[in-house]
Amino acid sequence: LFSGFGQTVILCLIEVGGLGFMSAACLVIFLFRRKIGLKQRMVMAQALSVNEMEGVVRLQKWVLLGSLTIQFTGAAVLFLRFLPSYGWQTALKWGVFHAVSAFCNAGFDILGSVAPGQSMIYFNQDPFVLITLMALVVVGGLGFFVWEEVATCRSIKRWSVYTKLVLISTLVLILSGAALTLLLEWNNPKTLGNMPVGQKILNGFFQSVTLRTAGFASLDQAQLTEGAKAVSVVFMLIGGSSGSTAGGLKTVTVLVLLLFVISRARGHSRVSVFRRNIPGEKVMDAMTIVSIVVGLCLVGAVVICVTSPVGFTDALYEAASALGTVGLTAGVTPRLSLVAKCMMILFMYFGRVGVLTLSLGFLLADKTEERYRFADTNLLIG
Repeated sequence: LFSGFGQTVILCLIEVGGLGFMSAACLVIFLFRRKIGLKQRMVMAQALSVNEMEGVVRLQKWVLLGSLTIQFTGAAVLFLRFLPSYGWQTALKWGVFHAVSAFCNAGFDILGSVAPGQSMIYFNQDPFVLITLMALVVVGGLGFFVWEEVATCRSIKRWSVYTKLVLISTLVLILSGAALTLLLEWNNPKTLGNMPVGQKILNGFFQSVTLRTAGFASLDQAQLTEGAKAVSVVFMLIGGSSGSTAGGLKTVTVLVLLLFVISRARGHSRVSVFRRNIPGEKVMDAMTIVSIVVGLCLVGAVVICVTSPVGFTDALYEAASALGTVGLTAGVTPRLSLVAKCMMILFMYFGRVGVLTLSLGFLLADKTEERYRFADTNLLIG
């Protein structure tokens, strides 16, 4: 149980981590009406995952205003729900903290006074709380660019290909995640088995949403079936969308790679979607990021198995949760060795900073022109 001061510090760190350091710095700049130079505009564009500096200051203001408005609305809804049962002080504290934590996809809770170590299991029968948290998580995970385009472009036809892909992939992932969770856990007495049908569906959707790097748990993750844990690993690695508060590989990154596989399987040499061609460099960028993160996840799981008394599925779950900055655990964290814990810390840091660094570093940098080329060779593939 953290003190009030400790909870305030954690809340501030969650906010800065979710919105990004540059967004927090811009808030100070806007408040003091300081001039924003070219260098600051470039950093803003990179932090928001946009390719052009034109209109980036307006977008940053929109992001800050929209983020604070959404979090305030979520906090107000949770406050009204907690008020009758816990009094205005606890309701206000819980409402603000959990609204910020959900929107920023942090997954921290301060329910230790009523449910120590249970996260949202204490409220897994409460649709008011779970639906509010789900809405905040999803909106926070869509990405700032998507917000602006959806809000300013009333016609779906005017939406960019990126926005369409984000919305479609998000919807598909939520529905498929919920369907798989319900299928695999429906009769499991340790998770969904003893719940009424309505509560099962509610918690199935909450599990699907929280795997998108949110980190709240309305089910005991340690009691999930092996199949459900394996599915969870995939969804945790995918995460949210670029330029959002979520972590992971990002939805469009994985979708581009999936479209490439489908295109090649159909014998096509180019990848296209919505009558637009996806450049080959973008496909290679997606392939590079996915290969690095999946490779690290597998290596991390092996290290955990070798150094700690943990099964491979649970080890893979822990590694994916750390890389995706999810925060969920299969209940094996206390059994991890010092080496495994240090590796998990590095994975969490890389999951939040490393993928972004890769994207803004070698993926967006000018490609070095090769001065020579070796002769081609034939290989047997497949």
